Amino acid sequence: MPSSTPTPTVPAAPPADPAHALARGIARMFGEAGQSCLFEFTLRNGRRADVMAMTPSGQFTIVEIKSSVADYQSDRKWSDYLPFCDFFYFGVSETFPQDLIPETCGLIVADAYGGAILRDPAETPLNAARRRALTLRYAQGASRRLMQHIDPGGHF
Repeated sequence: MPSSTPTPTVPAAPPADPAHALARGIARMFGEAGQSCLFEFTLRNGRRADVMAMTPSGQFTIVEIKSSVADYQSDRKWSDYLPFCDFFYFGVSETFPQDLIPETCGLIVADAYGGAILRDPAETPLNAARRRALTLRYAQGASRRLMQHIDPGGHF
């Protein structure tokens, strides 16, 4: 008779890339809250959200990860994400100077193992048509990624 004892798993080592480590910790935080996440999610306007999370009720959150001050100062495209989410956050490390982040934006501090929301943004609800289109795009993107994981040689 087969054993019903689960096989212990070894936790994955943290990613070496700081942005990847932040994305992992942010996804863990959202996952613990019952949300699903996709990384590098391409929006209809061609921008790629670092982390896109969806709540069980269908609300969307975008997190723009900033791994350094130079990264933050050289990148002003974050406002292009606002029409595609109900909530927008910057995700930074503990050592990032938090006063650089605009007060109107949410703030998440994270590392490779988790994160904490230090400031919530104001909710800006999507209209019904955009929410439907975004939900379909999110589902199709997640499905394609799963298909590629199961069959890396497939043409999806």
